[in-house]
Amino acid sequence: MKQNFKKAGRHPKIDPTAFRCSVNFTASEQAMLQTMHEKSGVESLSAFIKMQIFGKPFKVFVVDENSRIFIDKLSALNAHYRTISINYDLLLKTLRENFTEKKAMRVLSKLEQQTIELVKVNREIVALAKDFDERWLQKSQ
Repeated sequence: MKQNFKKAGRHPKIDPTAFRCSVNFTASEQAMLQTMHEKSGVESLSAFIKMQIFGKPFKVFVVDENSRIFIDKLSALNAHYRTISINYDLLLKTLRENFTEKKAMRVLSKLEQQTIELVKVNREIVALAKDFDERWLQKSQ
């Protein structure tokens, strides 16, 4: 008589971990290990130790609060530019509908000078942002 056994439980691992090592650290060495592990971003401490033993490189990404604030301010500035462009279009429409050509041209010339100054400031901001990017932000290789 054949017996039918159900296969239950966990599937066996393909490459089981059969060997374990123990390492003793002093308090300062343990603190150094923990800081290195936190900087690496690897979730498992054992995986981090394996990476260190077998020479696999790890990258450390540091998020600078000042660079985040700088990027947020640049994003807000772009939102202001969109607002200015909407107001610019609305002003042109109003000038065309409500004023004579001579008055409209006078206001438009002033508006044109202000726009030129705004473009110059924008170019300076872009140059400063590129300089900041080259100096302070780390590029992945």
